[in-house]
Amino acid sequence: MQTTVFFDGVCNLCNRSVNFLISKDKKNSIKFASLQSEYAQNLIPKEVLNHGNLDTIIVYTDGKFYERSHAVLKLCKILGGLYSVFLIGYLIPRFIRDGLYRLIANNRYRWFGKTEHCRVPAPELKDRFLE
Repeated sequence: MQTTVFFDGVCNLCNRSVNFLISKDKKNSIKFASLQSEYAQNLIPKEVLNHGNLDTIIVYTDGKFYERSHAVLKLCKILGGLYSVFLIGYLIPRFIRDGLYRLIANNRYRWFGKTEHCRVPAPELKDRFLE
């Protein structure tokens, strides 16, 4: 099973999250693409991409797209092991989880900063990035 994580390529928090996922994904089953990429723009349905709004993480796996807190929980399930404990988050109503997610997403540049350009992967990680 291949999973693709779409992330805001200029967000420092998002880039740190990608680094974390790369370090924990021992099977190399997770691929990455920035939401700003042509690949993402062509693959993600417009209703999911929310008209160019780049304030969410989108996970594509098993033929489905997951956004916001649901995407984060899906990644916890994929990573397995100790991260499975976070699946308890499914007991929290989605509107509350997504509300917290939006609070962080709306302040991510202010709290964590941003870069001028999308991430360029190191040569040894190039095969993990789709465009």
